[in-house]
Amino acid sequence: MGTDHGTELKTLRPEEFDRWWDHLIRAFGGGTTSTEERELDRSLTEFDRSLAVWDGDTLVGTSGAFSFRMTVPGGAVVPTAGVTMVSVAATHRRRGVLTSMMRRLLEDGRAKGEPLAALFASEPAIYGRFGYGAATLQLDAEIDTGRVTLALPAGTDEVRVRYAPPADVLAECEAVYAALVPRRPGMLARQPGWERAALVDPESEREGASALQCVVAERDGGVTGYARFRTKMGWGPSGHDGTVTVEDLAALDPATEAALWRFLFGIDLMTTLKVRGRPVDDAWQHLVSDIRRCLPQLRDAGYVRLVDVGAALSARTYLTPVDVVFEVEDAFCPWNAGRWRLTGDAKGASCERTADAADLALTVRDLGAAYLGGVSLLSLAAAGRVRELRPGALTEASVGFGSAVAPWLPHGF
Repeated sequence: MGTDHGTELKTLRPEEFDRWWDHLIRAFGGGTTSTEERELDRSLTEFDRSLAVWDGDTLVGTSGAFSFRMTVPGGAVVPTAGVTMVSVAATHRRRGVLTSMMRRLLEDGRAKGEPLAALFASEPAIYGRFGYGAATLQLDAEIDTGRVTLALPAGTDEVRVRYAPPADVLAECEAVYAALVPRRPGMLARQPGWERAALVDPESEREGASALQCVVAERDGGVTGYARFRTKMGWGPSGHDGTVTVEDLAALDPATEAALWRFLFGIDLMTTLKVRGRPVDDAWQHLVSDIRRCLPQLRDAGYVRLVDVGAALSARTYLTPVDVVFEVEDAFCPWNAGRWRLTGDAKGASCERTADAADLALTVRDLGAAYLGGVSLLSLAAAGRVRELRPGALTEASVGFGSAVAPWLPHGF
């Protein structure tokens, strides 16, 4: 398959992986990667969904997709293309390389029956023109554990927390993660092999911190949660000044969650707790004594693209009844463009082509941003990105599209 400027797009062959990988690393600033990381990525790569763009014998573009399943509002787990490994050589910008790869990945996802695509954007400005909307946020914080205390719920003392080598309790931790997947939109069901990604721990990426550590929480004879973290010792004029960085935390109930946070707050010689990539409604915010000394920050995280508007809107449920006709603009995937009637409620939904007059007009990018319930259609309309054509339709749809819990995409890819 050729592009507009003489380059050729091909499916990646296994024997080309090292060149492909090296090109990607250079595009993301160079540096070194461990053999462990490279071999894990090689084993997870779906070669039939991985693309390479060539200019003669020179590799100038990379991209790929993983076959995932994402939870949507209502709890259904929907086939989703996890778009990843995207790079274009600095020598070949503005030559259609990225556009050709993005189009091929979306066409392939449609052919495979995947209503959704998702990605993490290295640069947010890039992917909107391909129809991806920022659908999930993440919460970061830097907590002064010397001055912030926790108010713990009943039952916290009944939870036992113990250290365990991360590899030894991987199966138990994965069972906790799997139990949480249906509870929150945006989460990805773990595909075979991906559990190993949590254990990749090259010393070159620790920035002076410890090797990965793990504790599991147990209650009534079973594992009900876990935390993975690193510690970094520090000393200042007043004494110890260490930092704990939370890599992952999951819990099945409030008491378990509180017990894990209490443990992390109380590690000896540590005065700062760094929290990265958490859901915006994370429970610890309601346990702390002083949220200001936690320095919470929000940033964009997962981007979602509706590959098949009808199938995607039919796959989720809606908080309140909706009956609305969308006029969807989608120049990049023209099979989505036009009018769609969505009818649904908390039990189910259908979305079909219609000739009826439109109630709301928006781009597929903004529909993707609102899809998981974390971005309201009302807020997009306030920015001029959704137009109300029937009075009352905007509020009806915006409330219906909401989610009882904030969407979150913690599964990297």
